[in-house]
Amino acid sequence: MLYYAFTVLASGIVEDTGWSSSAVTAAFSAGTLFGALAGVATGRVLQRHGPRVVMTSASVLAALAVTVVATAPSLPVFTLGWLLAGAASAGTFYPPAFAVLTQWYGARRVRAITTLTLVAGFSSTVFAPLTAVLGEEPGWRATYLVLGAVMLVATAPAHALALRLPWHPSTGADRGHAHGRSDRGILTSRTFVLVTVSGALTSLVMYASLVHLVPLLQQRGTSVQLAAWALGLSGAGQVGGRLLYPTLERRMPPHVRAAAVISVLAATVLALGIVRGPVPLLISIAVLAGSARGLFTLIGATVLTEHWGPERYAALNGVYNAPVGVAAALAPAVGSGLTALTGSPAGLFVALGLLGLVGAALAVASGDGTPRTPRVVPVPAGAEEHA
Repeated sequence: MLYYAFTVLASGIVEDTGWSSSAVTAAFSAGTLFGALAGVATGRVLQRHGPRVVMTSASVLAALAVTVVATAPSLPVFTLGWLLAGAASAGTFYPPAFAVLTQWYGARRVRAITTLTLVAGFSSTVFAPLTAVLGEEPGWRATYLVLGAVMLVATAPAHALALRLPWHPSTGADRGHAHGRSDRGILTSRTFVLVTVSGALTSLVMYASLVHLVPLLQQRGTSVQLAAWALGLSGAGQVGGRLLYPTLERRMPPHVRAAAVISVLAATVLALGIVRGPVPLLISIAVLAGSARGLFTLIGATVLTEHWGPERYAALNGVYNAPVGVAAALAPAVGSGLTALTGSPAGLFVALGLLGLVGAALAVASGDGTPRTPRVVPVPAGAEEHA
C-alpha cells in the first residue's frame, strides 16, 4: 500500500511542499533502506516469539508512521515518518509473512505462500488507482491519513485476531541449528553467500527495470498512457508467473529453478533494451518480464527452507533479505546513474540484463549437487483449513 501510494503521490508532495523531488525520494528510500536492515532483528524476534505481537505492533507503528508523514511540517519530520514506516515494514511485508507460513504449513508451505502472493499481486491494481482518486481531491496529506486509518482499523486487528495458531520456536538445545549447523555456519557458508548475492543482484535488476520501464517505452515512441498500461500489464504478469511455481518446484532442484527464472528475467530485460518494436511486441516482453518477477518472489520465499530446512527460517530470512532489500531501495538511483552512464534508458536495460545473467550464474554456482531433504514440519491443528 505505502509503496504504490508514494509512486502516485510523489509529484503532489513536491508541488505542495516545495521540497525537491530528489529530497522527497531520498526520504522514502531512506525508510526502505532502514526497513531492510531492521528485518534482521525482526526475524530473530519473530523466530523466538511468533508473529502475533510482532506483526500487530508493526501494523500499529505503520499507522503512526503514515500519520507523521501526512502531518510533517518540515522535510526532517517527513524523513522521520518514512524511517518509522521502514521499521514497520520489517514486520508487515513479505519476509515475516513467508516466515509464518513456512512455520505453520510445513510441507504445504509452497501452496500457502503462492496463495498469499497471488492475492497480494493485485495490490497495485487496487491501491494505485484508489490513491490517485484520493490524491486529486483531498490532497496527499489527507490521502495518507485515510491509508493510515485503514491500516489501524483493518490490518492491525486482522493480525491480532488471525495470527493465533501455535508457534514452536527453537528450544535452548537446538536454537541456532538447522540440519546440525549453527546460524553462523550457515550465514558464512559458500551456498548462503552465493544465494544472497544472486538474490540482491536480481532484486536490483527487477526494481530498476520496473521503475524505468515507462521512460524506456516512451523512448520507443509510445505515449505516457500506453506506457502506463504496459506497466500495469507487466504487474499483472506477476500473478500469471506465480501460478507456474508449484510445477517448477516439483521438477527442478532449487539452484536450477532459481537460475532458470533469473535467466528469463535477464533475457527479457535485455530484449527490452535491444528490441525497438513494434509496440505490441515490447508490451509482450514486458509482461513476460513481469511473470519472471512474480516467480522470483517465490524463489526468494522458499530457497532458504529448501537448503537448510524450516526450523530457523525467520532468523535466516531476515539476514537474507537485508541485502536484497537494500538493492531494491537503491534500484531507482542505480537505474538513474546507469541511464546517465549509458546515455539512454535502452542502455540501462542492456546493462541490467547483463547483471541479471551474472545473478543467474551465481545461482547455478550455489548448488553443490547434494540432495536437499528439509525436515517436514507438522501442520498445526487448524492451519490446513486456512490455507
